[in-house]
Amino acid sequence: MPDDGSDAGFWARALKQVLRRTHGSPDAEDLLHSAYLRLEAYRSREAVDNPIGFLVRTAVNLSVDEHRKTRRNSEDGEAKILTLVDNGPLADEVIAARERLERAKAGLAAMPARRREIFLMNRMEGLTYRQIAVAVGLSQSMIEKEMAKAILFLTEWMEGWE
Repeated sequence: MPDDGSDAGFWARALKQVLRRTHGSPDAEDLLHSAYLRLEAYRSREAVDNPIGFLVRTAVNLSVDEHRKTRRNSEDGEAKILTLVDNGPLADEVIAARERLERAKAGLAAMPARRREIFLMNRMEGLTYRQIAVAVGLSQSMIEKEMAKAILFLTEWMEGWE
């Protein structure tokens, strides 16, 4: 009797080989069924000398195709998720930061002009106390005192606010 898939031994041998070649895939039997449908369609056009070989090779190819498809879909899904993630601040955080900035600006405006100028030269322009002292014609000690007063004033201005 030829191996045409009609006996249980034929199917068991084919399944055993598919399991071995797909590393015990839980889908081995489904792959074998799909391969058998392809075998029957192919037999309607051509003769098949080794049906078990045809089934095993087709089932393994189907397994590889499914693995590639799953991996590709997974990578596409990850890419979509990555493009949807916004790492920026939340809207309420942006609003709170803007309000703090406005409060700090008001504190700077309430500060004496010379103190504000010294503070901004240091914090915004990055000048050292020595450079500021030369630029405004004061001693470095006086610049240090003005900076301490400016920082204390702004700290108190912002404290308890929010």
